[in-house]
Amino acid sequence: MNKSSKNSVIAIVVVIVIILVIWMVSRSGSGSGSQSALGAAPSNPSVSADVSETTKVSGSSSLYQNAELGFSVKYPSSWEKDEGSLGNGVIFVIPIDKSQVSTVAKLEADITVFGTACTFPPVTTVQDRGTLTVGTSNLNMVSMSNTVQGRSYFNRMYSLQNGSTCYLFSFSYIALDPATKGLTGSNVTQAQNNNKAIMNTADAAFTTLVKSFAFVSTPAGESETQAAPKK
Repeated sequence: MNKSSKNSVIAIVVVIVIILVIWMVSRSGSGSGSQSALGAAPSNPSVSADVSETTKVSGSSSLYQNAELGFSVKYPSSWEKDEGSLGNGVIFVIPIDKSQVSTVAKLEADITVFGTACTFPPVTTVQDRGTLTVGTSNLNMVSMSNTVQGRSYFNRMYSLQNGSTCYLFSFSYIALDPATKGLTGSNVTQAQNNNKAIMNTADAAFTTLVKSFAFVSTPAGESETQAAPKK
């Protein structure tokens, strides 16, 4: 083999080696990326998971604690907790017994925390006003009811002012017009009676939830004067 042919062979071998190295590096990079995507923990975990927790305290009761918002309450374990819909509170969706003849469309309790003075929304029909003592705190209460186009609405609200922070508790009930459910005659009366019983039971459980309210210490932040910058 002459010198020219030998140089050509060497050049081809070098090119092949370079191609193999590039292929192996790219394969290694994509493999490590797949491992990271499958095995690594989420880089931006949910905030609520760090500051709130729910524990079972009995066969029918659970304890919800939120250190960031500074409170805890006990609620029926059958209620569905929802922290995603409110950025500054929690919603409890109350299950409706489907085995009963009723037109109840909504049963819901929620707790919202505001950094302002407590105020109830303006309403047209105030059914009742009062107070509720919880520990050493007195909560203001207002209940509202109305019927619009056959739909029945009821709302009970409690407010607790703690310094510059307002804790607002609300129970909401909506029942549809029996005609929308195709009910007639005695079924209408049965549905109305069941509606009232369902609402009263949920309302009583809501008041029990409010009575269980307790303050929870908010986690202390790290002093910026002593925090060392990351290198």
